[in-house]
Amino acid sequence: MQLPEVERRVEWPELVTMARTADDVGLDSVWLGDHLLYDLPGGATRGPWEAWTSLAALAAVTTRVELGPLVASTSFHAPAMLAKMAATVDAISGGRLVLGLGAGWNEREYTAYGFPFDRRVGRFEEAFTVIRPLLRDGRADIHGRYYDVTDCVLDPGPARPGGPPLMLGSTGPRMLRIGLPHVDLWNAWWSSYANSPTEFARLKERVDAAAAEAGRAPGQVAATAAVYVQFPGGAGRVMGDSGYAASVVPVPGDPAAIAEHAHAMAEAGAVHLQLVLDPITVDTIRVVGQAATLLDRP
Repeated sequence: MQLPEVERRVEWPELVTMARTADDVGLDSVWLGDHLLYDLPGGATRGPWEAWTSLAALAAVTTRVELGPLVASTSFHAPAMLAKMAATVDAISGGRLVLGLGAGWNEREYTAYGFPFDRRVGRFEEAFTVIRPLLRDGRADIHGRYYDVTDCVLDPGPARPGGPPLMLGSTGPRMLRIGLPHVDLWNAWWSSYANSPTEFARLKERVDAAAAEAGRAPGQVAATAAVYVQFPGGAGRVMGDSGYAASVVPVPGDPAAIAEHAHAMAEAGAVHLQLVLDPITVDTIRVVGQAATLLDRP
């Protein structure tokens, strides 16, 4: 499941309780959006806790769930520093990090925090050439247009030889050309495939074709998907999703419906789901835990 971003104000102790609850009820992973600031309807402005320091803290207070950014914007940190942070979180967690990477999209936070918003895909491509060898081989020497690292050594390295799995947080054609030759996973946000297993299967066909063109064997790059689940009292997603959320049918927030949808997504080719809960509370996380027990039944 994805932990809260800016759906409502969530203080740190509650966020810890949510992550521990996910750990306790048998979920596979918890995820944090790597965002800084949103302008909300009605004129309010709100931001989440910073993703990487939060992931490090949650890695220390959980024991079994995988953790990851959904997804980390390569523009928010120098790429060698992002690799350093990823290696540290992987070590703190004992090898439970999944490193989702993307180019970012929310211009408001770039402008507010002073990051360049232009040429985001080009910047991502160059940052990726720094991050990948550091995590996988421990060294990088890259002299590019945007980034320059000279004999950079990642020491200490991540918990796992070769580093954490890399996940591409985009299905755009150019981003696929950059990422598919190298990543282990790709991800689609729920609105990009209408929260529909049928539409996800169509999207996967396109990504699989791009992976084959990139020289990857069938099944070598696994598919993951965010899924929007709405419980009674859910008010809809207001940040980042305005303009297309109204056309998306949410999964009903009861264990049987969640389990049924998960089975349908597996049949469509997804190997991992990140559930986006509306509202997200300790109680709704426990409901998802009940759905997980249904998935385990024959």
